[in-house]
Amino acid sequence: MSIRFKLAVSAFTFSLASVALAQTPAKPARIRGDIVSVSADTLTVHRRSGDTVKIALKADTPVTALKNIELHDIKPGSFVGTAAMTGTDGKLTATEVLVFPESARGTGEGHYAWDMGPRSTMTNANVDQVVQGTSGRDLKLSYKGGSNAVTVPENVPIVTFAPATRDDLKPGKQVFVVAAPAGAGFAAQRIVVEKDGVKPPM
Repeated sequence: MSIRFKLAVSAFTFSLASVALAQTPAKPARIRGDIVSVSADTLTVHRRSGDTVKIALKADTPVTALKNIELHDIKPGSFVGTAAMTGTDGKLTATEVLVFPESARGTGEGHYAWDMGPRSTMTNANVDQVVQGTSGRDLKLSYKGGSNAVTVPENVPIVTFAPATRDDLKPGKQVFVVAAPAGAGFAAQRIVVEKDGVKPPM
């Protein structure tokens, strides 16, 4: 793994932590959608919400991709981030799992609300145990201040970071962008782009 890629991953994961922890009205936004166009200094994205936004780019804006891995690649001691939906019984069912590289251990650690639905949560935590359950595998997770269990169904995306560059930002590709409000638009802080058929699931 190149030093440049390690720095990009570290910068991106730090930004995810900032999004999770920021509590002010000007906190960074999470933008999900398809690239409409890209120029040297602007990324235009059609969001899942239906609107189209312009996002300012800098020459050094970090860009990363993801690659699929298997559920058995998650071991006790792995540090993961998992979005999940809370059932009426209070149990968590994962909608995606991101396995962080060791260099990003501790990123955004904790359990908090996420923006993929009214009962959506994000848990960034250490995997203490992997147990076969009736609906998939249950990850026993612990983080500073608490612990919980998340069931991971067989069809849930499980990913980790992979290298990418600005050249991978092409019309039609899906992106997940952490961006700061900037005037009438946004300024990109970090970008995860679809590559080799792997779309950002977070």
